[in-house]
Amino acid sequence: MKVLVVGGGPAGMLASIMSAQEGNETIILEKMNTIGKKLRITGKGRCNITNAIDIEEFIKNIPGNGKFLYSAFGSFTNKDIIKLLEEEGLKTKIERGERVFPVTDNAQDVVDALSRKIKKIGVKVINNANVTDLKIENNKVKGVEYILSEKTNYIEADKVILATGGVSYPLTGSTGDGQRIAKKYGHNITKMKPALVPMECYEKDICKEMQGLSLKNIAICLIDIEKNKKIYEDFGEMLIAHFGVTGPVIISASSHLIRYKEIDNLLKNKKIKLKIDLKPALSLEKLDLRIRRDFEEFKNKSFKNSLNKLLPQKMINTVIKLSDIDENKKVNEITKEERQHLGEIIKNITFTISSFRPIEEAIITSGGVDVKEINPKTMESKLIHGLYFAGEIIDVDAYTGGFNLQIAYSTGATAGRNGGNSNV
Repeated sequence: MKVLVVGGGPAGMLASIMSAQEGNETIILEKMNTIGKKLRITGKGRCNITNAIDIEEFIKNIPGNGKFLYSAFGSFTNKDIIKLLEEEGLKTKIERGERVFPVTDNAQDVVDALSRKIKKIGVKVINNANVTDLKIENNKVKGVEYILSEKTNYIEADKVILATGGVSYPLTGSTGDGQRIAKKYGHNITKMKPALVPMECYEKDICKEMQGLSLKNIAICLIDIEKNKKIYEDFGEMLIAHFGVTGPVIISASSHLIRYKEIDNLLKNKKIKLKIDLKPALSLEKLDLRIRRDFEEFKNKSFKNSLNKLLPQKMINTVIKLSDIDENKKVNEITKEERQHLGEIIKNITFTISSFRPIEEAIITSGGVDVKEINPKTMESKLIHGLYFAGEIIDVDAYTGGFNLQIAYSTGATAGRNGGNSNV
C-alpha cells in the first residue's frame, strides 16, 4: 500500500515510521525545507519529549477532548516513544513534574534520532512540497496535489495522513493548510484559538516596571470575580512581560481559561483576576514573623531599603506602592497594621487579565478537525475513506509538560499503523 504523510512534524514523523514498519511504501510531503522544524524549538530548545506519569493519567491533563485519545494512548505510550528514541541512541532523563527531556538538553537531538529512524526504514521525504489539495473519488482518497519549485505535481496513494499541525508558530509551516483541505471535503473545523499562550493584563504600567522578572515557587489563582469563583490554581514558575504575564504556570492556565464560559465578555469587563502568592509555603502568620525578623534587622533603615531579602529587586517599588507605606518611613515606625497589610499584599499580588496573546505566539492551537468525525481507534476520517488525521490538526490539546507531544506521537502512530480497512 502507498501512504502519503502530509507534514513532517512529530505526528507526521511517527505516522511515517509506523506506516513503513507495516510494510507500506511511505512518503512524507513537508512544506518546509526540512522535517521537525517546530520540534526543534519546543521546550525552549530542550524538547520536553513526553511525561513519565502513568499513561492512564494523561487524560486529566488534556482539557481539550481528552477522552477521544484513550485508544491512541493505549496503542502508543510514553514508554514507547522513549524506547524508540533510546534505540536510536538518544538517552532521556526525568525532571520536575515527571517531564522527560533528552540528557543532552538539545531538541535537535530528538529530531535527529527520529530522522535516523525514518531514513533507516526507507521513508522517502520530499521537502518544500506544499500540498494544496486531495484527489477524492466516491468518498475515497486517491492521492494528493502539491506544488514543488512552482510546479504542480500529483501523487497517487491508497492512504493519506494529514499531520499539518495547527496555526501557531506559522514560521515553522503550521498555517492551517490541513484544516482548509479537510473543510473542503466536508469536515467541520471547530474554532481555532490560541492555547498555551501568554496573557495580557490591564496593568501595563506595572508590568513594564517589572518586565523580565522571573518568579519561582509561586502559587497562582485565576478568579471570576463576577461569580467569586476560582477557575484555576497552580504552583511553579512565571515571568512578567511588558504586556502582562507568561511562563509555565501562566501558559497552562491559559489553556483552561480559554474554554471558560463567556470568557470574552468577562475579559472585556475586567472580571478575570490573576492572584499571585509570592510566599505560598508560608501562612499569613508565619510570613508576618518573617517580616518582623527582617524589620528587626533593618530597623534603622527606610522601608524601601528593608525589603531586599524578602522580595526580588524589580518587585520592591510595586509592592511599596501597593502597601501605601511611605518608602522613606523608618522601619521601626511602621505600625503592626501596616506590616500585616504588607504580608497580605505579598500573598495577593493581583493583575486583571485583558486578553490572550495572538495565536501566532501560542505553543499550540485549540480547535481543528472535529473529533466526532474521526474514528478514535484508527484516526481515519468517518467521511472520507483512506483519509487520516494526526497531531495538532485535530481538536485536541493539553497542558504543558510533554502531553501535547505525546498526543502527536500517539495519534501519528495510530494513523500510521492502521491500513484503511475500517468502514466509513
